[in-house]
Amino acid sequence: MKFPLLGLFFAAAFVTADLSAANLSNKHPNIIFILTDDQGYGDISAHGNPILKTPNLDRLHNEGVRFTDFHVSPTCAPTRSALLTGRHEFKNGVTHTILERERMALEAVTLPQILKTVGYTSGIFGKWHLGDEDEYQPDRRGFDEVFIHGAGGIGQHYPGSCGDAPGNMYASPLIKHNGKFEKTEGYCTDVFFSQATQWIETVKGKSPFYVHIATNVPHSPLQVRDEDLARYQDKVSDLNAAKFFGMLANLDDNVGKLLGKLTEWGIEKDTLIVFMNDNGGTAGCKVFNDGMRGTKGTPFMGGTRASSFWRWTGAIAPAAVSKLTAHIDFLPTLAEIAGAKLDSKASQQVEGRSLVPLLENPASEWPERTLFTHVGRWNKDASPETGKYANCSVRTPQYHLVSISKQNKPEWMLFDVQKDHAEQQDIAAANPEIVSRLHASYEKWWPAVVPMMVNEGAPLLAENPYWTLYRKQFGALPPEEDAASKKRRSIDGK
Repeated sequence: MKFPLLGLFFAAAFVTADLSAANLSNKHPNIIFILTDDQGYGDISAHGNPILKTPNLDRLHNEGVRFTDFHVSPTCAPTRSALLTGRHEFKNGVTHTILERERMALEAVTLPQILKTVGYTSGIFGKWHLGDEDEYQPDRRGFDEVFIHGAGGIGQHYPGSCGDAPGNMYASPLIKHNGKFEKTEGYCTDVFFSQATQWIETVKGKSPFYVHIATNVPHSPLQVRDEDLARYQDKVSDLNAAKFFGMLANLDDNVGKLLGKLTEWGIEKDTLIVFMNDNGGTAGCKVFNDGMRGTKGTPFMGGTRASSFWRWTGAIAPAAVSKLTAHIDFLPTLAEIAGAKLDSKASQQVEGRSLVPLLENPASEWPERTLFTHVGRWNKDASPETGKYANCSVRTPQYHLVSISKQNKPEWMLFDVQKDHAEQQDIAAANPEIVSRLHASYEKWWPAVVPMMVNEGAPLLAENPYWTLYRKQFGALPPEEDAASKKRRSIDGK
């Protein structure tokens, strides 16, 4: 799929004869948010993937508002914190995905807390990854129903507090449900969607609901059902890509089942569905990455550009919006649509913009803005200053200033992304005034975020809380896990 720039997010609305002129504020829709883990922008057939077929995600793309220049963080926990707070991840203390630096600052006001003020009930199903210690868990951050795995993925364990239940795999995982472990049956994605569907059935019609379905797929390890692998094993030469696509095919099936349930219950026209991926792609990029440079963990377009579909049947007209938008816009938009007023603390926290004007009219004016990206992940106990210029970028609607310095110097490259979607033509030398202006904006931004990195230097917890809870609930760790606990198993470090 060619580009004039791409990305964002969401739909909400009100049925009128002229949908484009609909007033979307204060409509109290049910909201279902689906967030995948490591799926890239190119891992959707509606975006031109030549192999993968995603008919139900394509429906969300075709039947709703899709933002085509929408950006998230280069890795997962940072994105999740920005979505739930409306501010840059570093201001939430999230500068990594492990080592206690994945924990979302306790002073942050979250989206579920804000929605609760106007009568919403909220449930999360799947991945949290913003702190596994009790005080950081979703039930303390506004969610009423919690059905999650630990760490950044099922089966992951890292030094410190970030770790899932011992022995977990994608098939029939042990899940923490409202504070206690439950053994599930079936593939993880099926389990999360099934549980979310069951919960919706108990709350629909009683109050508006916010459902947060955050899958751990298609993140590695690429554990896929045999029948889903079979769909792509003969279609691509790379086995990992086949597994990856099979995991996404299963996800797409679940999206289709959920859409069917909304119709069956008669609440399709009362429910806004938002779909996104959390960072750039991984295993699927070898097959298709929409011509972008970079993947997950990089500050290039391929590391941050995300799918963002917003569909509300009968409420908004399908449209593509090319304005520069981002994860920090998610909270203020949903708050406005739900009719939730931000108090003084939340207003000071939120730095994103409500997208309601663009959802009401895709041609609305959208003032120029500047967005900042940084991969973070400098060494443990190192000063953030040691990574200031490593893997960072400054973005305006037309330009992208990128530094991937290994010497921590501002080695800026400049791309005109409106003309150079692939970021192949570095025009920095020919445009020193643009480089100077964007560099100055970065120098102003950086000292404002460093003091808010509250997890830097945090001591590592002796044992992750999910293992402690396992001991308490079941008496002891499984023998093989008890022996391995001192060595701390790791899946892939990302």
